[in-house]
Amino acid sequence: MTGGQALPLGRRGTRVPISTANGVNAAAVILVVEDELFLRVDITSCLREAGYVVVEAASGEEAMALCQSNSSIDMVFTDITLMGSLNGWDVAERFRMQRPEAPVLYTSADAIDRKRCAPGSVFIAKPYGHDDILTACRGLRPK
Repeated sequence: MTGGQALPLGRRGTRVPISTANGVNAAAVILVVEDELFLRVDITSCLREAGYVVVEAASGEEAMALCQSNSSIDMVFTDITLMGSLNGWDVAERFRMQRPEAPVLYTSADAIDRKRCAPGSVFIAKPYGHDDILTACRGLRPK
């Protein structure tokens, strides 16, 4: 990870607000699904520093369990190639079954079929920098 300069989504220590159904602002909750430990730690640190609330999963199976038990997840950031029986495509498709309009951010170092990306989602290729992550997340504001 190159660790480029983070875009100012809010001062450190502040939350990135989203509008909820009752008009109350809350921090956006992002589920990060990445099986490479050091990369997952780097991504989650970057997002937390920018004010997001982050839920982490090391596999597709863990991500699905978290989605089922945590209805506050606003957005999914998933690697497509994951260890286990569920890949990032599966995670995104199952998440979107619960939340059809929710944003999905896909990533992979491999060539992918972008036609599989959910409507309204974004793909960023690995390797990427912090600024790439934050720009993509800012562009995918939860609804």
